[in-house]
Amino acid sequence: MWAGGRYESVAERIAVVAGETVEAAGRRRALDGARLVDLACGTGNAALAAAGRGALVTGVDVTPELVDIARRAATDAGHHVTWVVADASATGLPDASFDVAVSNMGVIFVEPQQQVAEIARLLEPGGVLAFSSWVRSGDNPMFDPIVTVLGPPPNRGFTPDQWGERAVATERLDATFADVEIDDGTLAWTFDSKDDALHFMRYESPMHVDLFTRVDGSVGDRLQAAFDDALSAHVTDGGGVRFEAPYAVITAVRR
Repeated sequence: MWAGGRYESVAERIAVVAGETVEAAGRRRALDGARLVDLACGTGNAALAAAGRGALVTGVDVTPELVDIARRAATDAGHHVTWVVADASATGLPDASFDVAVSNMGVIFVEPQQQVAEIARLLEPGGVLAFSSWVRSGDNPMFDPIVTVLGPPPNRGFTPDQWGERAVATERLDATFADVEIDDGTLAWTFDSKDDALHFMRYESPMHVDLFTRVDGSVGDRLQAAFDDALSAHVTDGGGVRFEAPYAVITAVRR
């Protein structure tokens, strides 16, 4: 799914959160010289931010196309990063081989029990975890239309935004992590026009592109109309589109 559309356009919009996630890790442990793994690294925003702070970085993602983009970006920036194509919950990397683990809107899409176990395995005792998560909100024009047209998604036993719930995050981490801290933020999604926002969802955002390819023409038309209607509520006086998405940056220390 993540190779569809143009993931770079999503990564560009959430790059600021990647920077905040790396910054949060750096507040809990000096990153210069630290062995750091960026899990579900995508096109490498967090990995490159950490490399820029002197960390010895390994980036891991299951999608080879995204790793290729990340590799080129690292080369262009003059950073040495080790890139690994693997599942974030089964990396194959050695036990206790990292001082820091980060992830920007990545590991939240992985089954949580397996993912937490893998992060705990990769970090040495006292190692730092920092990752970001979307927080469920009452008005989400990028998701609500999907439920309106197709109904609730299949029950996988978890949803990505559950990590944004303080009680859930603390409970999931409690067995192997201590000193859990959660900082809240809000990301503004802005587009020059409603047509630009619709184009982003129809042809750029991998999750939405994948969805449109899996529905037939009439359902796709209904879905497009539902997105159009939801975005209309967020059109600015200047004709652009702006809406805010809450997120959390979660940090903890390996027991």
